[in-house]
Amino acid sequence: MKKLTGTGVALVTPFTVDGTVDYKGLKRLLNHTAKGVDYYVVMGTTGESVTTSKEEKKAILAFVKANNRKNLPIVYGIGGSNTQDVIDNIKQTDFEGVDAILSVSPYYNKPSQEGIYQHFKAIAGKSPVPVILYNVPGRTASNMSAATTLRLASHKNIIGIKEASGNMEQCMKIAADKPEDFMLISGDDMLTVPLYSIGGIGVISVLANAYPVHFKKMKEYAFAGKYAKASQELFKLLDINSPMYEEGNPVGIKFVLSELGVCNYNVRLPLVAPSETLKKKIQQLMKSV
Repeated sequence: MKKLTGTGVALVTPFTVDGTVDYKGLKRLLNHTAKGVDYYVVMGTTGESVTTSKEEKKAILAFVKANNRKNLPIVYGIGGSNTQDVIDNIKQTDFEGVDAILSVSPYYNKPSQEGIYQHFKAIAGKSPVPVILYNVPGRTASNMSAATTLRLASHKNIIGIKEASGNMEQCMKIAADKPEDFMLISGDDMLTVPLYSIGGIGVISVLANAYPVHFKKMKEYAFAGKYAKASQELFKLLDINSPMYEEGNPVGIKFVLSELGVCNYNVRLPLVAPSETLKKKIQQLMKSV
């Protein structure tokens, strides 16, 4: 799956003031991110997937397919804590034009490592497209260990992992022992270059919604072995990264996009619009990016 190397952008879902999907804003976002990203990730956490209906998800995916000017690969988010429900969603999805699914480790019910393994084995066995695992303990309240990831890496339909544990030792264990063609993808924007340096193949990024060209340069420098220059590109985003998550994702990044004129910053409850304090902080930090 070499087409999924480099930067995948975890697309936000723009909303109008009345809470409906803002397709004009989404089209501007697709055009903006296409300046530097290598593929689109549709209906990930950053897309507010937990507060969009099944009908909206289908419509958003169809819209991205129809407005994909550069014909970039598409990864579609299908995950959850109910294994059978995930499988049912897979059966009901039109995968034409979809290159892989991104599936989050089960949340809330906190399964054992064996439970996580069996969950993904069942999903991979039913998915008509390859599966990318997603480990994000900060949201799921459980960590998928390196041993479990490596065990799943041997499955013929599991092609990689978005690793957002923030644990570099865990990432290194995966990098050291994974099959050669198994993709280690950063799930943390600030670990993009470190993961490139140990054998990672890219990032699925929040900040790439606003700053796709920065990530394009990071990739080009890293693939050329110029990690110092790649790091300099990453450092430009260091200060603005943390405020993206202060009041919940994608509250911060949507405000940045609104300042750039791409889309407005409306979110759906239980998320709320950024506070005035956060707005001022982000506006100030944007000046130095």
